[in-house]
Amino acid sequence: MNVQGTVHKYGDHVDTDVIIPARYLNTQDPRELAAHCMEDIDKEFTGRVQEGDIMVAGANFGCGSSREHAPVAIKASGVSCVIAATFARIFYRNAINIGLAILECPAASAGISAGDQVSVDFDTGVITNRTKGETYQAEPFPPFIKDMIARGGLMASLRAKKAEA
Repeated sequence: MNVQGTVHKYGDHVDTDVIIPARYLNTQDPRELAAHCMEDIDKEFTGRVQEGDIMVAGANFGCGSSREHAPVAIKASGVSCVIAATFARIFYRNAINIGLAILECPAASAGISAGDQVSVDFDTGVITNRTKGETYQAEPFPPFIKDMIARGGLMASLRAKKAEA
């Protein structure tokens, strides 16, 4: 699985209440959550983001509450992948559960800038900054996690496995 897109860049300690403000947590509708994604930190994000774009952030991305609303909002906004120096553990797990591709790579987080064109090869973990001509190495996911992400999350993956049986 490969993705390519324009980068939206954020700093360290971006918490889930900034990714999707708590005032919008009264809905489970992914489209409604996407409409408010990042609005308290980047009011123009929803107007700029395009299907397939990539979000890059610093350390401890997704800290805060344990609700799945934050990765759902990011995925529903069209972001194909989030690359960060590190992720809050609960965000990391929730992202995989809902099928949002994420990679930890401190070098990529430091080297990639907003607006850069970046591609990701999930089979190898290679992140290529096409704008700067640089590559970074992240740890690729094992096949079963790549399968879950490709199928759209844990529940979708389990339904597909059951249908195959």
